Amino acid sequence: MMDWLTNAWNVTTHFFTAMPWDALGVWSLTICLLIVGIIGSVVPFLPGPLLIFAAGIIHTVLLPEAGMSMWGVVALSLGLVLSYVVDLASGAMGARWFGASRWGITGVFIGGIVGMFFGPLGLVLGPLLGGAAFELIFAKKRLQPAAKSAWGSLLGTGVGLVLRLIVALGMVVAFFLDVLMW
Repeated sequence: MMDWLTNAWNVTTHFFTAMPWDALGVWSLTICLLIVGIIGSVVPFLPGPLLIFAAGIIHTVLLPEAGMSMWGVVALSLGLVLSYVVDLASGAMGARWFGASRWGITGVFIGGIVGMFFGPLGLVLGPLLGGAAFELIFAKKRLQPAAKSAWGSLLGTGVGLVLRLIVALGMVVAFFLDVLMW
């Protein structure tokens, strides 16, 4: 009975003394940042794609032997840029598809920027109100066509949110493929 207990103790102590705690800590930090990055790609005020990019860079700096290659960093950089382009252009593209004028698209952009300062509700209402207001005031449209183009901006923003989540998931896949496969 004592031999079993001694062997169990030796195996346990060997496990904890041989464990590469630094690598475990870096992987834990990386995975936490990746998870928060995916969540942040759909939740306002969390810079999801930026957190995924930061996870890749931090992992590479702290654990260079198991870090990303230059091509992996380039892939994450392109994903980061693509996610923000999709985010900015989606509302305007939706508005344009529903018949917005240049004034309406300008209103969507300005409303989106102003809406960022008013929380999650501002991110939804900003482009909507900006597009409608610019259509009514500057393009001299009636209420129904202005509301239609504002609805298009809201729909485009929703599609952009889904596309941003897809890009964020692609960035995570690119990170794991680069770190674990190549």
